[in-house]
Amino acid sequence: MQKIVFRLGHWLKRIIISLLSLWLFSVIIFKFVPVPFSAVMVERQLSAWINFNFSYVSHSTWVNEKQISPYVYLAVIASEDQNFPHHWGFDLDAIERAYKHNLDDKRPVRGASTISQQTVKNLWLWDGRSWLRKGIETVMTPVMEVMWSKTRILTIYLNIAEFGEGVFGVEEAANKFFNKPASKLSREESALLAAVLPNPHRFSVKKPSSYVLKRQAWILNQMNLLGDRNYLKNNQIGED
Repeated sequence: MQKIVFRLGHWLKRIIISLLSLWLFSVIIFKFVPVPFSAVMVERQLSAWINFNFSYVSHSTWVNEKQISPYVYLAVIASEDQNFPHHWGFDLDAIERAYKHNLDDKRPVRGASTISQQTVKNLWLWDGRSWLRKGIETVMTPVMEVMWSKTRILTIYLNIAEFGEGVFGVEEAANKFFNKPASKLSREESALLAAVLPNPHRFSVKKPSSYVLKRQAWILNQMNLLGDRNYLKNNQIGED
């Protein structure tokens, strides 16, 4: 029995080391090359097949930072993570605010994930809430922050983010919802895409609810308050 436990421990250690090495290799590679797919995309595709939905295709079209409208970068930052240029992967102020908010059981749970954390989760991990996933995400995020620039993190995030049922990446979203490439998206269109990101299965770009339209208006106002495109220039985002 002791020998079996030893062998299992030995193989488990080798598996963990192999997975860690593979992940570190992908961090280095994706610093330079396009990301072909994400863990969430694979998860969605497998779920469709399990449910005999063979018409579902989970894929995205890669675009680099020069092929994405600056307004998309600005809208996502204004909407989800206004401290993005300045933190190292975690926004401690946002975590504190979320903690105080969530002490009230009568309020809906508020998260405090940064764009960096969401990029890690979407690219390498799985969807859903669990302490295990959160723990792994917490370890992986600072490593990614050290290896990649802020522009690279945001570019990859926008290429793998889910904007609707089977719609992954800003290029796919721009073509499907606005019949134009991501480089041509306007301020209003960019804000509308950012408005559905918290829950693209509940919120729709094609048929936005009153809540989504209010959120779009709020995002547009936040973009102005941040300084519009000067904010990106001052923080060197979008120009790797």
